[in-house]
Amino acid sequence: MHIKTRMKEYRAKFDLTQGELAELVHVRRETIVYLENGKYNPSLKLAMDIAHVFHTTVEDLFVFLEE
Repeated sequence: MHIKTRMKEYRAKFDLTQGELAELVHVRRETIVYLENGKYNPSLKLAMDIAHVFHTTVEDLFVFLEE
């Protein structure tokens, strides 16, 4: 399974850097980079934390694609 994310779009909308988002959800900036590049699948808790920061749902932020 592959995940497509809209995190970059939401970060731009909220004017957040990768580092700022990482601090808000208590992960390293590298984790945000990997998520945005599709190289890492988030835990449910992390996905929910990120969605909460952006006032949206996990389903709107992350799209699961079959390979």
